[in-house]
Amino acid sequence: MFFLYNLVLTLLSPIWVPWMMLRARKRQEAPNWRERSGNYQDIVTRRDKTKQRVWVHAVSVGEVIAAKPFLQQLRLLAPDCEIVLSVTTSSGHQTAREMEMPLYDSLVYFPIDVFKFTLRAMQWVRPDVMVIMETELWYNFLYSADVFRVPCIIVNGRISDKAYKTDLKVGFFFRALFKFVKGCLVQTTTDKERFESLGATGVEVFGNTKFDEASSVVSVEPSVWREKLGVPAGKSVVVVGSTRSEMEEALVIDAFLALPDVVFVHAPRHIESAGRIVELFQKKASSAGKTIGRRSKGESGDYIVLDTFGELGSVYSVADVVVIGGGFDNLGGQNLIQPLALSKPVIHGPNMFNFRDVAAASVRAGASVICEDAEGVAKEIRGLLGDPTRRESMASAAIKLIADNVGASKRYAEAVIAAIPKK
Repeated sequence: MFFLYNLVLTLLSPIWVPWMMLRARKRQEAPNWRERSGNYQDIVTRRDKTKQRVWVHAVSVGEVIAAKPFLQQLRLLAPDCEIVLSVTTSSGHQTAREMEMPLYDSLVYFPIDVFKFTLRAMQWVRPDVMVIMETELWYNFLYSADVFRVPCIIVNGRISDKAYKTDLKVGFFFRALFKFVKGCLVQTTTDKERFESLGATGVEVFGNTKFDEASSVVSVEPSVWREKLGVPAGKSVVVVGSTRSEMEEALVIDAFLALPDVVFVHAPRHIESAGRIVELFQKKASSAGKTIGRRSKGESGDYIVLDTFGELGSVYSVADVVVIGGGFDNLGGQNLIQPLALSKPVIHGPNMFNFRDVAAASVRAGASVICEDAEGVAKEIRGLLGDPTRRESMASAAIKLIADNVGASKRYAEAVIAAIPKK
């Protein structure tokens, strides 16, 4: 498999190399290509053999956020352990930089899955154990870890409905990957079944760290964010989290225009979308006399684009109602745990397959509702704003749901520490 994989990788390099460079150019911050080639000389110190070292990989923003409570528990339970955190995207890198220290000792970009790069990276870091958040499996990287006899563990593992259908078609490849994985610690029984069907062994259900992360978010007094955002007294606020396409952006703006006297705070999944949202709003709302502002420029308005890193989690505190993106378009949804932890009523689309269990549990508990289009979203917002009793009922359901699911991060940290080879 090693030779076949690398042969295919080489033959397809005229396709994937330009594609990767093009994607990087679209980001506001370019990745460090030196680090992506596995050269960590200026970042990671040489191994102190008297200390244990754990390498944790979190791909992008979502995985970094999910890793935070796990890293906190790892620090608490093994304070002398060195932690190297790697990410793939520049947005993930920025999110990690903004985490309070000392949750990790070194932050690097993950190496591109070229054997020379992954071997160099592994040779430099020399971890005692490798932790992969969720499901980011690269053959050459796992092979390089095996060369250095580094046990690899998947933490907070999950496989979405969409990904599972594709993974089954190349099951032979996943069976080869899982030969290098010592343990798969996953979120749900559904994930356990899927990992096992793809050849994983040692699969255990530990829960979702995002419940711990969300429960640790300090609720900010709404008045603080009302002042920061310039929201007039008496106006209701709808916070829109993580839309991911032009279709969803248009849907949200249309819902806003159908509601009188409500302020929207709209945080796109990718900050680069902010300019497009402003242009779309101006086209749709110019005749309605509505104003728009960008948070990054200190502007306020009837419609505020939250184009900043790290603020959405606390901005949810100002919301009367929260709308979560990613599920109106067929994109799998985004994290709805954060607003639930702040006891906010949540509206989301029907296509939440990346958060299927959380979304389903939330709907069953009565903490969130599903809408399919702008008309439905506007109608639901109008109904919730006019019914404080229903909002309170949804808030109580959200708080109970979160309380019933905390504690996974500690279980993951304990399992990782137990997997570190004894000196």
